[in-house]
Amino acid sequence: MAIDSRTIRNVMGHFATGVAVVTTKDKAGLPFGLTVNAFTSLSLNPPLVVVCIDKAAQCYSCFRESKVFAINVLSEDQEELSTRFATKGIDKFQEIKWHKGENDVPLLDGAIGYIECKVANSYEGGDHTIFLGEIVGVSATEDRPLLFFKGKYHRLPLP
Repeated sequence: MAIDSRTIRNVMGHFATGVAVVTTKDKAGLPFGLTVNAFTSLSLNPPLVVVCIDKAAQCYSCFRESKVFAINVLSEDQEELSTRFATKGIDKFQEIKWHKGENDVPLLDGAIGYIECKVANSYEGGDHTIFLGEIVGVSATEDRPLLFFKGKYHRLPLP
């Protein structure tokens, strides 16, 4: 029995996630990135994460070629940044504040957490590639995360 992609997307939307922008660079060192929800911690020893990148993404080849990336965990005040990095056909880094991390990968100012990685391996996964990242640097703040549930942004209730 075939299940249509819209139904799958609707059901998957019932799983609340944090919001992250995964960044990398091209051969010339120019910054690239996109908003993702297919990201998870995999192992503490060795320290590994998994991120899934759509093969149709504008910056897909940059992830393949650079072999480094960073996961920027967005704060509840960065909804606009999430939307910007989910938009196709624009210069996503124009007029935003960012700095270079350990591997010269862009880190977005104001993110509540950074996970810097080098690609340890990659695997085919349908219309995505699954990148296994070895963590080479991390940092976090105590700020509140941006959440996504049923196709909309949400915030944690105040204590």
